[in-house]
Parts: sequence; C-alpha cells; structure tokens
Amino acid sequence: MIRISLGTALAVIGSVQPAFAQDEPEQSPIIVTGTRATGLRAIDSPAPVQVLDAITLERAGSPSLMTALSTTLPSFNTQAVGNDLANETLSARLRGVSPNHTLVLINGKRRHGSANLSVVSSAFQGGAAPDLTFIPMASVGRVEVLLDGAAAEYGSDAIAGVINIILRDDAAGGKISAHGGQYFQGDGETWGASANLGLKLGEGGFLNLTAETRFHDYSNAGGPDARVEQAIASGAHPEWRNLPGYPNLNRVFGDARYTLQLFSVNAGYHLSPDVELYGFGTYGHKKAGGWANFRLPTRLPQLYPLGFSPVDRLKTDDVAGTIGLRGDFAGWAWDLSSTYGVNDNKVAVTGSANIDLFADTGATPTDFDAGAFKATQWTTNLDLNRQLDLGLAEPVNLALGAEFRRETYKLQEGDPASRYKAGSQSFPGFGLTDAGSHSRRNAAVYAEASFLPTPKLTINLAGRLEHFSDFGETVVGKISGRYAFTPGFALRGTASTGFRAPTLAEAYYSATNVQPNSAFVQLPPNAAAARLIGIEPLSPEHSTNFSLGAVATLAPRVTLTVDAYQIGIRDRVVASGTLYGTYAGVVRSAAVNAAIVANGNVLENVPFSGINVFSNGIDTRTRGIDVVLNLPTSLGNAGRIDWSLAANYSKTKVTEIRATPAELAASGQSLFDKVALSTLETASPEYKIILAGVYKQGPWAVAFKESLYGNASRYADPGDGLYYLDKTGTAFITDLDIAYKLTKGLTLSIGANNLFDKRPNRVNEAGLSVAAAAGSPAVEVYPNFSAFGINGGYYYARASFAF
Repeated sequence: MIRISLGTALAVIGSVQPAFAQDEPEQSPIIVTGTRATGLRAIDSPAPVQVLDAITLERAGSPSLMTALSTTLPSFNTQAVGNDLANETLSARLRGVSPNHTLVLINGKRRHGSANLSVVSSAFQGGAAPDLTFIPMASVGRVEVLLDGAAAEYGSDAIAGVINIILRDDAAGGKISAHGGQYFQGDGETWGASANLGLKLGEGGFLNLTAETRFHDYSNAGGPDARVEQAIASGAHPEWRNLPGYPNLNRVFGDARYTLQLFSVNAGYHLSPDVELYGFGTYGHKKAGGWANFRLPTRLPQLYPLGFSPVDRLKTDDVAGTIGLRGDFAGWAWDLSSTYGVNDNKVAVTGSANIDLFADTGATPTDFDAGAFKATQWTTNLDLNRQLDLGLAEPVNLALGAEFRRETYKLQEGDPASRYKAGSQSFPGFGLTDAGSHSRRNAAVYAEASFLPTPKLTINLAGRLEHFSDFGETVVGKISGRYAFTPGFALRGTASTGFRAPTLAEAYYSATNVQPNSAFVQLPPNAAAARLIGIEPLSPEHSTNFSLGAVATLAPRVTLTVDAYQIGIRDRVVASGTLYGTYAGVVRSAAVNAAIVANGNVLENVPFSGINVFSNGIDTRTRGIDVVLNLPTSLGNAGRIDWSLAANYSKTKVTEIRATPAELAASGQSLFDKVALSTLETASPEYKIILAGVYKQGPWAVAFKESLYGNASRYADPGDGLYYLDKTGTAFITDLDIAYKLTKGLTLSIGANNLFDKRPNRVNEAGLSVAAAAGSPAVEVYPNFSAFGINGGYYYARASFAF
C-alpha cells in the first residue's frame, strides 16, 4: 500500500508517451506535488492533479509554456491581449478566478511573482502572478497541476490550485530544436531555437542546462480608427486617407513585439550516500514593445504633422535561483533550501510627446525614460518527514516544516519630462509620489499527517500558521480522504480553508494611463490619497474550498475521474469600476479629483478623467466540475491512438458587495459597476472541453485536438452612461500537429493552432458606435477577454534533433 500525505493531487490528463514510442502508456505517473511522501501515484491521491509531460506540451504547437498549458488544460485560460504594459506581460488564470490565486512552483519551490501589475480594466486586472514566459519550454520535464486549495501545504496564493513545473534532470543526452510560424493573416511572425544538454556529475550527480531564444512580432486584430474615418467621411480631413499605413493607423489591438533570451540550470550532487546538494535556477531577458493608440495629426502638428503612435517599451530581467541540501538522518528525511527571485522592469516610451510640456515651453522630448518597477522574493524552507508505526494498516506519514519569506516592491520615478503634468502620451512616467520602496516579512510553520485507519481508507490532515509583518497571524487547515470501494473505483474529497496576502504591487502600484481623450490614475489603496474616497488599506483574502470526486479504472489503462468543487473567497481583492472625477468635461466627483491631486497627479485638458483602485470589496463563490477520461486504443499493425477527453465547467457568482463609501456615493457612482462585476462573473468561458488524440505508427505521429469553448461575456462602458454586453460566443477550435521522424534523432513537424481561423464574435456594435461618438478610436472590434484569442489561426514548422 502506498502512503500519502495531505494535499496531493490526482487524475492524470492523458499522459502521452515520448514521440513514436511503441510502449503502452503509463496508467498513472508518480507525483510529487502536494505530497511529502515518495512513490505516490496520481490515481491514488485524494485531490485531482493533471500531469503533462514534455512531449504533450511540445505538441501544443506554442513555444510559450503558458500558451501550451492553456490549450491543453480545460481549467486554465490565458489573456488574449493586454492594455499598455499588461500587453508585454500577459496573465493566465485557473478555474476562472484571479491569476494571483494560483501558486507556481519550480521543482516544488515557490516562484516569485511579476512586478508588472495588470491595472487597466480587463478580465485579468490585478494579475501579478509569476510570469511563465521566463521558464524555457525545453527545460521542462513535466508539469503537475493540483486542482485544489493548498494553502495549508504551501501558504499564500494556493486558493485555486498549484502549478508545479518539474525541470529536466537528465544526466546524459540532449535536444536541439528550432521553430518558426505566423498567424494566418500574415503578421505575428515567430521564430526561435533551444538547446538542452544533460551531463553527469560524479557518481549519481547530474547537470542539466537549457538555453533558448525567441522572437515574436506585432499583430493587429483591430478595426480602422473611428476618429479618422469620421473625419474623412465628414469632409473635415479627407487628406487623412493618404496617411502612411492607412487604414491600419491604429495598431493598439494586437500582440506586442518581443525578443527573449532564456537560460536554466538544474543540478544535483551526492556529498555522501545520505546527503545531496542540489540547485536550480532560471534567467530571462526580455525586450518588449506594444503600440499605443494612434494620436491624430491635429494632436501635435508642430512635431507630428502625420500623427503619431507611441510605443510602450519594457525591458525585463527575471532571475531565480534555489540551493539546498537534503538527506536522511535518524529516520527523518530532511530538506533545507533557500530560493531568491527578482523581476526587474525598466519602462520607456518612444515616438511620443508630452503635450503639456510643449504647450508650456515650446519643446518636448519624443522618447522618455518612464521609470522602473522591481519585485523580489527570498524564501527559506526546512521540511522534515518520517513514518511512524502506530499499529494502523500502514505507518503514519508525518511531515513538519517551517518557512521564512521576505518580499520587496520598488517603484522608481521617470525622468522629469515624462512626468510633467499629464506626462508623456500613452504612459506617463512614474511621479515622485508614485515612487517608493516597500517590503514585508512572513514566517510560517506547518504540520501534516497521513494515515490509513483501514486498508481502503486514507485520511490526510494539515494545518498551517503564518505571521505577516503587515497583517498579523492567520491559521488555515485541510482534511482530505479517499476510500477505495474496489481496486477500480474510489471516492475522494477535501475540505480546506485558505488565504491570500495581497501582493505588494496591488497595495502600492501607482501610475497614470493617458488615452487620446482620457486619463486615469491607478490609485494605490495603501496610500493616504485613497482615504479621501473612503478606501482602506488592503487586508488578506480568506477562502473555503470543498471538493468531491470519483476515480474509476474502466479497463486496463482506461481511467475516468470526475471532481466537483466549490471555492468561496471572502474579502476578495478586486478592481473597482471606473470612478470618474470629470465626465465629458463636467466635474462628476470632487472627492475623486481631490484624490488625484493628493496622489501627485495633474490631469488637464482631457474630457474624461478619474481613478481605478483595488479594495477588499467583494465575496465570490465559484462552483465547477472537472472530468478527465484517458483511453488508449491499439490498432495492431496499423499503430495506436491515445485518446483523452478533458472538460471543465466553472461558474463564479458575486455573493456580497461592500457598501460604496459615502465619498463616492455622493456623486452617484458605485465602487463596482456592471463592468467590474461581469469581469468577475462571466468573463471566463463557462465551459471548455478538449478532445485530443495522438496517432502513432512507425515514423509518423499525428496529434489532433478539438476544443469547445463556452460563451464568455462582459459589459462595456463606452461613455454614454449605459452598459453594452459583449459576447465571445461558443467556438470549436481545431489544432493539428504532424511529425515525421527522418532519422533516429531528427524529427520534422508542421502544424496549426486554430486551423480554421476562428475568431470570437465582434463586440456590441451599438456600444462601439457610442465609443466612437465619444471620441474613442473604437478599434477593439473583438472582446479582449476571449479565451481563444483575437488573432485567428497560427501555423508553424519545427525541427528537432535528439542525441
């Protein structure tokens, strides 16, 4: 009987064997996520875990780990497009809640988050989770996704689940790969190369190295700029039809361009038979640039007689490293490790201008240093584990541990020209009042026990105590169990409490977004200016998770898992709706304008201005179900097809809304409007079903995937005081990957994601017309929250050589 400890996960999502292997697929792989015992199979765990091997991820066709996960896991959805700097650091979320509710681990150790907070109104607003872009795909051995609350095991962030990325540990051989592709519409050119090498270190030691480079070009899925079209149609500026690049003058609605260099190392060395020294780390350097809205030729004709399109640029260095010792002593397995991570970003704006500075002085730079932001995390862990024979069906597995973590967040001001009054167009530099350094510490202890009262029943218990320097103490716990009625059928379930400490970025990030006819301030809730509108400093979120599921082996190597879940989150940190100080040139709220001034911002000559702010303002409840069926079929001499059917249904409901502060209510505004509420409740697809098959015969491997995305919807506020509902519609998305093994090591592949070039429904035409009438460019013709993107089909080719 295998012994398990609390919080492990279950249900493998069709583990696919390496390309062209003729062995039968493994029924259930050994997992390490959520357990501190050894030898646990996924199918024996009391909570669901979906395991993806490297070949499965590679066949997804995307060079990005985040995108590969989203096209393979039904409960995982990525951001299609971001606004401003969010377009350079896209986010993803599990089970329809915030990106911040998923804990990311590398080899079981906590990964640091991104400093680039998503702030402009979107379904991913508030996201500051780890940026998976900086994990080289070629370094990944497998990914284990725990679909259960795990705060009692890991602490903050593990409300929706845990993604544990296991790096390759091969001590020999390697692989070299190159790929290229682009969207069907002819843009978004992508190319890259990677190399992985395994080396032996002494007797039993290993060193695994990975290097990767990647380039992705701009895409444009937007419509023509409504302001330009109106000016041409009215006869006011018929000459604008001759502007260079017309009609695609405004390219804000599409992918950012980036170049990316990545490196990773994973190593282990036995100092003695009982002690191993290990270490791993990643380094990434990314240069990215995203188009901002086109500024009309009338905006600053002295410098830009043909108009101008600023580019928001982000240069990011992301570094993480872990070093540790582990071994056995006096019956205890012990593991002492320390992990440090930093995400450092420098912001620039090019091809822009500070119009206020030009009006006051007659001159303005066109390129600006807009400042920088940086997040660090240093975590030290001690984990102990042993088995105790207490006369039960199996020895009790006992785990104890402690953790200390320090986090910092820093904002650095931009150059004087970038922050003068309203600042540089598109992205004003961080102001002197925005800038600052913030930190916090937390210490935690935990205990877990797993035992078998009878040979068929497994019970896991866990508890965790955490103390934060800025919040105080919190205690969470978890109980889970699994009962095997027969060798082929078992029921499992969990109940747990959890928490999430708001990121320092959510608490302290402050910036201004300047659009052609508007300017909005991201007001930090922990700043004194927020008190002027009745917003208090952020406090932790608290959660309650329940799950109940069944595991069935229907035939040899045929497994079915069904798991229902409920996630309740209290005091959830969410973004407000747009809170106007000035609306269509008329003062809407004196309190909002006072908060803007108190925050150090000067906004002039814009018809629409206001703030967005985070607060612990809402309680939510998410209910759903996950289903996974694995079915390998042998065709004899004709080959084999490995089938998997995976589905997720998820529905979030806002169960309570805090009262709007009196300072805002006086202006007739609610803290959370229809846009903010629909962002939480309906902006993720209600369901996602993935049918995948991999056919293998001789040198051929053909991977086919059909994904059904349910409808997602969200209200828009285009500027007339009314709300318009945008819907993606349901969509079938077809992916195809065809690989041929030319020689023992050389494999060529071609494929397509979204083979039939499916796009979401267009946004509400009435709302788009209102936005155009209010002076908006109105180029976002597709819902920006579409889980299957806005760019349509993508085709690619790949060559790899294994040795």
